[in-house]
Amino acid sequence: MSAYAALITGGATRLGRHFAEALAEAGFDIALHVNRSRDEAEEVAAGIRAKGRECEIFSCDFMQEDVADLITAVSQRFPRLNVLVNSASAYAPAPLAETDMAMLESQFRVNLFTPLLLLKHFAAVVKEGRVVNIIDNKVAYHQYPYAAYLLSKKSLAEMTRMAALEFAPRIRVNGIAPGVVLPASQRTSDYIQWRIDGIPLKRQGDPDHLVQALHYLLDNPFVAGQILFVDGGESVNLEGRHSENYSP
Repeated sequence: MSAYAALITGGATRLGRHFAEALAEAGFDIALHVNRSRDEAEEVAAGIRAKGRECEIFSCDFMQEDVADLITAVSQRFPRLNVLVNSASAYAPAPLAETDMAMLESQFRVNLFTPLLLLKHFAAVVKEGRVVNIIDNKVAYHQYPYAAYLLSKKSLAEMTRMAALEFAPRIRVNGIAPGVVLPASQRTSDYIQWRIDGIPLKRQGDPDHLVQALHYLLDNPFVAGQILFVDGGESVNLEGRHSENYSP
């Protein structure tokens, strides 16, 4: 019997690549979604095939194409599709005062509408399965400089909980909210250190920490509707201002 298969969106780069390679190591065949990163996808696919697992690349532009067609193509190629990891993400910082309709549409389409519709169509073609949505530990805050992005991710967190109820017990839906793990390339070392100083565990995360979280959510059959923050405690560091830490 062939192996179970996993679809990883945005699977050619950054966290998506780590998830794809880790699930291949765990014995899954991999459906690797890609938009523009075709060269990187070919490299990832070659590495997965070299390890004895099947890997197919599926191109889909979430801003233009119907994601139902993606699920149909993946399920035809991999009839034992069992896992969906919604890792693809769009990121554009801007406060509310500078947010326009185009930004709202791009952020919400990639970060919320696409995961929702992929989950819907995934649920329609699999007998049972597991879905993990990759969110962001920023959902614990109200950081208005990232208004459209953060609102879309907050909505994704709520959709995760809602879907966990609707599709249980046949499909378990959970989420991972990463912290400082793979900072954007434009971030300076001083900025990253400043972020680390605000993390209770006083360290930067590693992609392996997120892979461990993914395995936990996939393997534990009694976990559903949870958002697992993997951020060194940063998101609970909300002491707030009070008389004992007031310094006039």
